[in-house]
Amino acid sequence: MGAALRRIQAGNALTAFGIGFTVPFLYIYVAQVRALGSMAATSAFVAFALGALVALPFTGRVIDRRGPVPVVMGAAVAASAGALSLGLSTGLVPLLLSALALGAGQAVMQPALATMIVWCSTPSTRTRAFALQFFVQNLGLGIGGLIGGQIVDESRPGSFTLLFGIEAVMFLVLAGVIATVRMPHVPGFKDARPKDAAQPGGGWRRLMRHKAMVQLCVLGFVVFFACYGQFESGLAAFGTEAAGISPSTLGFALAANTGAIVVAQFVVLRLVEKRRRSRVIALVGLIWTGAWIIAGFSGLGHGSAVMAAAAFITTYALFGIGEAMLSPTLAPLVADLAPEGSVGQYNSAFALVKQMALALGPLGVPLGAGIPLLYIGVFVLVSLGIAFLALRLGRRLSPAQDNPSLSRVVAQGGPAVVAGAAAAEPVHA
Repeated sequence: MGAALRRIQAGNALTAFGIGFTVPFLYIYVAQVRALGSMAATSAFVAFALGALVALPFTGRVIDRRGPVPVVMGAAVAASAGALSLGLSTGLVPLLLSALALGAGQAVMQPALATMIVWCSTPSTRTRAFALQFFVQNLGLGIGGLIGGQIVDESRPGSFTLLFGIEAVMFLVLAGVIATVRMPHVPGFKDARPKDAAQPGGGWRRLMRHKAMVQLCVLGFVVFFACYGQFESGLAAFGTEAAGISPSTLGFALAANTGAIVVAQFVVLRLVEKRRRSRVIALVGLIWTGAWIIAGFSGLGHGSAVMAAAAFITTYALFGIGEAMLSPTLAPLVADLAPEGSVGQYNSAFALVKQMALALGPLGVPLGAGIPLLYIGVFVLVSLGIAFLALRLGRRLSPAQDNPSLSRVVAQGGPAVVAGAAAAEPVHA
């Protein structure tokens, strides 16, 4: 990595560390510590998601016009103010406004940081750069959550204020780190910014005419809805209601998910970075199909409580392995599809799709808690749908977009390789 990319990854890790301090405890903080009840806590989550959904449609154009650095810095300051205000709020209205600001700031950071990684990498190194980003984010979240759990005390509201204060400081640290980053503009990095002369930079209308990107967004929505959207909602409800999983076992399951990502990330990376992205995503769909079937076993009630807990923890671990396979696949593919001048727009669109999937994820709660077998059946089919959509997307990608290792082969090869690379030119929608 160059100096710029090292600083970006360090900022990613520190921010995730700060977020890890508060994410596991937000519901308890609002509902119990501030004594506002479960409806207020739910409203806080809605406000958090609403802030993201309102801000993201406008983020891409700003990134492409002003650059990602000022966008990250502005978003970090807004998120810091939201986090600090959230830790000091005692009433519902200021709490919701704080959650709105925090959600918007965090959401805007994602595509801006992704754009910085794209600009500081090349098509052949982008896979590893995004894999490292996902690794340090999960490591930071896990460590932050562990330390936060030792600090927090439901009988002392000040302990929660301290957690949100630490999160606010970490956002300001990110802004300071990013302020020192000097984006590369040397000739060697010309290929770092995806180019497509047939599709110059444009707005949402041009993006919607890009069929490969539209298909990727549909696939991304299904991926995020079937996995991330269910972690803390439908799947948790299924585990506690149908499988009789205790809260402590649910905590172990979440830890198994993070542990699987941290342990498997770079092992998985060696297996996927030279293979077709569409087939890697299809394999993730099959792995998650198995995960949902195992989750269904935990809720059948025919085995012991230990077997049910083991099956449930295995489900979360398998989801983690799938996430480790997706991290070096989805984000670099978005970048490689983006025309010159529209990297920010494409990253923002994909981030918006993710937020929409997360916002709709709790729709699985009634099924998971009330009709568990139907819930499992639905998401088995959804996971199989991921495999189908991935293979269908692969037919629309060029060889170089589907297999980024071709870029390295072309760069290192002689005239025969270069001549054979003509088939790797982008396929325009």
